[in-house]
Amino acid sequence: MANQIQDMTLEDVMGERFGRYSKYIIQERALPDVRDGLKPVQRRILYAMNQDGNTFDKGFRKSAKSVGNVMGNFHPHGDSSIYEAMVRLSQDWKLREPLIEMHGNNGSMDGDPPAAMRYTEARLSKIAGELLKDIDKGTVDMVLNFDDTTEEPTVLPAAFPNLLVNGATGISAGYATEIPPHNLREVINALLYLMKHPDAALTDLMKFVQGPDFPTGGIIQGVAGIRQAYETGRGKIVVRARTHIEDLRGGKQQIVITELPYEVNKALLVKKIDELRLNKKVDGIAEVRDESDRFGLSVVIELKKEANADGILTYLFKNTDLQINYSFNMVAIADMKPRQLGLAPMLEAYLKHRREVITRRTQFDLQKAQARQHIVAGLIKMLSILDQVIHTIRHSADKADAKKNLVAQYDFSVAQAEAIVSLQLYRLTNTDITALEAEAAALAKSIAEYQEILANPTARDAVIEQELAAIAKTYGNDRSSSIESEIETLEVDTTVVVADERVMVLVSRDGYLKRSSLRSFQAVAAADNGLKANDFSLFEQEMSTLDHLYIFTSAGNVVYRPVHEIADQRWKDAGEHLSQTVGIDPNEHVVAAFGLQSLDTPGNFVLGSTDGYIKQVALADLQPQRNYKSRPMVAMKLKATTATVTDVYFVAPDSQQTVFVATNRAYGQQFPLAEVSLIGARATGVKSMDLKDGDQVVNYILANDPEQTEVGIVTQRGAFKKMKLKEMGLGTRARRGLMILRELKRDPHRIVAMREVKPDTLLQVLTATDQVCEIRPADYPAGDRYSNGSFVIDTDVDGKPVYVHQTQVPTPPTD
Repeated sequence: MANQIQDMTLEDVMGERFGRYSKYIIQERALPDVRDGLKPVQRRILYAMNQDGNTFDKGFRKSAKSVGNVMGNFHPHGDSSIYEAMVRLSQDWKLREPLIEMHGNNGSMDGDPPAAMRYTEARLSKIAGELLKDIDKGTVDMVLNFDDTTEEPTVLPAAFPNLLVNGATGISAGYATEIPPHNLREVINALLYLMKHPDAALTDLMKFVQGPDFPTGGIIQGVAGIRQAYETGRGKIVVRARTHIEDLRGGKQQIVITELPYEVNKALLVKKIDELRLNKKVDGIAEVRDESDRFGLSVVIELKKEANADGILTYLFKNTDLQINYSFNMVAIADMKPRQLGLAPMLEAYLKHRREVITRRTQFDLQKAQARQHIVAGLIKMLSILDQVIHTIRHSADKADAKKNLVAQYDFSVAQAEAIVSLQLYRLTNTDITALEAEAAALAKSIAEYQEILANPTARDAVIEQELAAIAKTYGNDRSSSIESEIETLEVDTTVVVADERVMVLVSRDGYLKRSSLRSFQAVAAADNGLKANDFSLFEQEMSTLDHLYIFTSAGNVVYRPVHEIADQRWKDAGEHLSQTVGIDPNEHVVAAFGLQSLDTPGNFVLGSTDGYIKQVALADLQPQRNYKSRPMVAMKLKATTATVTDVYFVAPDSQQTVFVATNRAYGQQFPLAEVSLIGARATGVKSMDLKDGDQVVNYILANDPEQTEVGIVTQRGAFKKMKLKEMGLGTRARRGLMILRELKRDPHRIVAMREVKPDTLLQVLTATDQVCEIRPADYPAGDRYSNGSFVIDTDVDGKPVYVHQTQVPTPPTD
């Protein structure tokens, strides 16, 4: 015995075996054939049921019997996979034209499994008979089954284009297919047009095939995606449910869903919508009910009084399977290999197949007619010499001898002699010649027609057109899905997803952020806000959950937060830190925060930096970006690496305020805000002051009335000075400015902070030792521009001032 052991590397073995396996599952399991639109298991089911006579015009049979026949004769795989394929062929919410009729539970749109195959009964549908019609006339190639006991077809004759009509879905090794169902009448009309116009453009074909036609109906959006799919085989559309809004008593409304997108699980959809209601993701839904029955689908979403029905529906379209994206991936087996096909190639492949089927059928019918014509001619000849024929047969030894004698004496063919000796006596009446002559004439006519079909492609195509038109007339129906040219952009109204609730919002200098219910805020002392002793509340305001918050940092960044997205915590908790959601540096702190009712509010932000720059940027240029939750926006680009933003204000577009800037080395400058340019968010701005080397801006303020405005100045030596702005006069920006403290030769004062002060202002001074000292400006007289104020902090004991927080003197409690 020869040595059959092969020396191969593992890579070669794995590659070769997996290649064979992949080819098998691609061609023989997962992908449909472009000609009949069926996968092998589907084709075997239909063929086996047809062979068993389990057709639409006969009674139903147990599904288990059909599954057993398929498994035993054609498909040697698990019975469950065969039954699943059979059930899918019967589901009218998955196939546009179901190929199997089933009695019993064959599943549902809710994802319910079908009853076991021992309980259900099935038979071929009438239209399935059109796929199998003429299969016994040699129209398709037959191959041996898996155990060589019988034959099975490689493809069905397919009298209608099943691949486009019923679509297909499947996954194999390296390939997947997603072909949507289409309207039978539309596809046939396109085929008829293509037969008359072989070079038809896609635009012409799309006049007939408008787009997919899902059995579940719905609304298809995106003609451009349909066209791309029909051109290349790939494309994307949007499919949304068909809904309407009904008015109820008491000013209420309800949303009624009557059609769902293709292959959406209704039960899971209803559960998802109800979860949105329970989790309060959307405000205004009172109840969700599935009222579907045998008369049709109906899901009812009952709304609360005065709820925004259109807004809620838009939210549901965006956040549930009421609207889905459907991606075409039209891959099918063509010429024994997987190919991605557009609309025209699919129709052409079907036409090519159908022409071959008609040709082979006609050849079969011609051969049969010619054989019968030959027999009929022999019978007519026999009747003309009937007595001699009878005499010859009577004097023959047996049937074989009689046939031999007829051939020898009267020049009959063997086939004619066989037909003569097989005749029954009653057929020898004198009137039988009339019937035979009529049959001969009919056969001659049929043979002429068959020969014309085979010789003339136009005649052959006329037969195809006639049969397709008959199928369209018999089985055609109106579209279930409607088509809209554009995909609607879904913009969810915030009022739909957020209940309008009054809350307290706090932002601290160190970057802590929170919102609390008014109940939580009122339950504790306002000062018990959960902040560390050396942290300060920069923003503390009652707001609506529908409002917006802008938080500016010392690094020139701005963080946007809708109030409803701020973590809801108790007032005495610290809140969440900005670094938990956005990337900010450890030494970056909050400078200011602003609450806005609308993002369309007219106005500008004014920002100034320590290196002497100032700018205005419009709110319209700081609109939230898609990644606002994880990344801050740039509000001011800082030139120097050590520069920081000192202050931020929000002003009206036509503000007539003045700007007063103070530097560390005690220079001050006042100029009109109108001199500060309005520029983009990523720009640096214009110069506010001409700084000396080593000097920097500590603060700036905006004054409404320079004649009345007072500022408080705190120095590093613990001194405090109050001064009226009218001492400064009005100058021009980008100048050196005037001294606002008297310069000392030894240990001169350097300004730590400058703040606008009013009669109720309280300044909280944070020192280098983390002590907080309070200054009440109302307790000190206003000084002139050259004074250095009064010493109010003992820096040797409490440390040098590093930051000054401005707040109000607490109001004493009332009895």
